[in-house]
Amino acid sequence: CNGVRNRVRHENPQALGLAGATGGRSLAAMSEQHNKQIVDEFIQALFTRGELDAVDRYLSPDFVNHNPTWPGQPGDRESMRAASEVMRAACPDWHSDLEELIAEGDMVVERFTASGTHESELMGIAPTGQTVTLPGINIFRLKDGKIVERWGVLDMLGFMRQLGAIPAAV
Repeated sequence: CNGVRNRVRHENPQALGLAGATGGRSLAAMSEQHNKQIVDEFIQALFTRGELDAVDRYLSPDFVNHNPTWPGQPGDRESMRAASEVMRAACPDWHSDLEELIAEGDMVVERFTASGTHESELMGIAPTGQTVTLPGINIFRLKDGKIVERWGVLDMLGFMRQLGAIPAAV
């Protein structure tokens, strides 16, 4: 890749696919496109559509979640399933909007903004009826068509402020 990052915006979903001729692209570039497609499909299935079995379809059995969303969660596949269950129970319209995907080798970086309407209790916080957003960045490593690792940073401080659990800065 010679340091050039492979970028895709969600407004151009065709760029995620592998359809058509390679157009001179290397197998590595095609593999990066395929990895981006896997990550996007996983996120949309699990968080936007609430398909809990996406964990079984897209994550390797030995998947490691280096940064589980909730304190005390194990760093395994179940932490991803639990994060989706919790968010979609509290915000039934929860969805993830892809801002950017960058792939290099076996790594895919996803920048996103998730949002939904807070309709049920979440982390002990009564429903607000407000739309809340959660921007974040995930880094995924893939092997043999499966996601094997995740590192993530979510704006939990901003999210908790939206829920009223933490006062806004003065």
